[in-house]
Amino acid sequence: MINTQAVLQMAADYTAAWNSKSAEAVASFYAHDGEIIINNGDPWTGRSRVQDMASGFYADVPDLTLKCDDVRCAGSHVIFVWTFTGHDAASGNPLSVRGWEEWEVGEDLKVKNSRGWFDAEDYGRQADG
Repeated sequence: MINTQAVLQMAADYTAAWNSKSAEAVASFYAHDGEIIINNGDPWTGRSRVQDMASGFYADVPDLTLKCDDVRCAGSHVIFVWTFTGHDAASGNPLSVRGWEEWEVGEDLKVKNSRGWFDAEDYGRQADG
């Protein structure tokens, strides 16, 4: 059983990592062999690939700011609900995207598996203006 207060602190620290603009800091929250799959896409497996995923978001939204909207825990399963804002790098258009990640975490509070979700069509519409 995972300590709920520890998970809440982890979520706050994870949010701060995203807001630091350090892809390495984001990846540090994952187990060495942890993975994330976004919108049923291809998996990003291992910390270096998670770092690549975060770097891609920073390239697309250089001024990305993440806000934690909610955290839910059940055993080793965590739901991290978020909103990110910023501007699309190509168009300069403002973005406000809501989504969530479903985490399976180890006893060390490192993410073993994450399934991320957001409305990609809405994101595209906002980016295009």
